[in-house]
Amino acid sequence: MMSTSPHGRTELLRPDGSPVRVLVVDDESALADLLSMALRYEGWEVRTAGDGAEAIRTTRELRPDAVVLDVMLPDMDGLTVLGRLRRELPDVPVLFLTARDAVEDRIAGLTAGGDDYVTKPFSLEEVVARLRGLLRRSGAAAARSESVLAVGDLILDEDSHEVSRGGQEIHLTATEFELLRYLMRNSRRVLSKAQILDRVWSYDFGGQANVVELYISYLRRKIDAGRSPMIHTRRGAGYLIKPGE
Repeated sequence: MMSTSPHGRTELLRPDGSPVRVLVVDDESALADLLSMALRYEGWEVRTAGDGAEAIRTTRELRPDAVVLDVMLPDMDGLTVLGRLRRELPDVPVLFLTARDAVEDRIAGLTAGGDDYVTKPFSLEEVVARLRGLLRRSGAAAARSESVLAVGDLILDEDSHEVSRGGQEIHLTATEFELLRYLMRNSRRVLSKAQILDRVWSYDFGGQANVVELYISYLRRKIDAGRSPMIHTRRGAGYLIKPGE
């Protein structure tokens, strides 16, 4: 499945469709914050730890899909931390950060089970690219196919025209499908009746606003019935769709 992150890059997601989880372990808080910001920009859930003990505790809580791990930590070295992490999550991919570029260090890290290695100073783009590669290879995350839209547990396949929520198939008419597709392509964004008419029905606003209200009510019966509402009205502004609470 595929989604697009705010900057246009194909978004990696966990198999259940939730955001990728990454743990950043570095005692330099400014660097950890910078890395976290770059990874959150990918749409990922990020936690940080400043030493080995905190990294191990956070791993138990977060169950990360990947770890960015500084080799030099105040309480224990990165290789020791790696061994402890791997006891918790044997297959979690690990990207080492180090200020040293000696061949022996590189071999020691990879032999100990680290999956990749970048040396300081590094570019944020390089770290993100390496992590994306590790996540894809490990199977912890995958890109969604371009035909699939997802908002929370609501899934719409633009190719097959299949729609489901929480794994239950939902049957829509052609017009309902087009309306839902337009809402989902603009999730969390308020769309006016005029915008919806122009995009879904392809004619001007003139006196036809009630058809939008009517089809929104049809969709609500099928999408929201007995579930946490996803389709919302913003009085005087329009409609939006967002994940249910």
